[in-house]
Amino acid sequence: MLIRPLTSRPFRAAALAPVLFLVLTGATPVPTRGAWDWPTAPPHQIGAGFVAPLTPYSAGHRGIDVVAPEGTPVLAPADGVISFVGLVADRPVVSISQGGGVISALEPVQAEVNVGDRVVGGQRIGVTSSGGHCTNVCLHFGVRRYGMYVSPLNFLDGVQRAVLLPVP
Repeated sequence: MLIRPLTSRPFRAAALAPVLFLVLTGATPVPTRGAWDWPTAPPHQIGAGFVAPLTPYSAGHRGIDVVAPEGTPVLAPADGVISFVGLVADRPVVSISQGGGVISALEPVQAEVNVGDRVVGGQRIGVTSSGGHCTNVCLHFGVRRYGMYVSPLNFLDGVQRAVLLPVP
């Protein structure tokens, strides 16, 4: 068996950036499994999936569309504080700050909460409304982590993680 000294591996400072940020700021990492739930009652059908944009300003689908007709109750996907309630372009949006640099956004939603309200996961925050690309048919569910859009599916239980297997 050949043992390679640790110094032969290249040092990747960029990989340590999130860890250093957490240590230096005292921020608590947000668990990505088990603490979140769907923003609508079951059954959960995805009308359109997450498509990451190539750059912050390029085309993409920055969330998932959960099939939900207008008037469907909308639930907080996790504990947090309501950070925005209002119109963005032509659609009513509710954003929740979950802490640790994570913000969820739901649209179109006729809000039953106000900015600054604390909410718990599963609490009703409004009903699906009209506006945007989801008018009358779905709820758009987006998540940003430290300003970057990520798939909400990464935060939900029951979604299997990809497993990398060794190449024979």
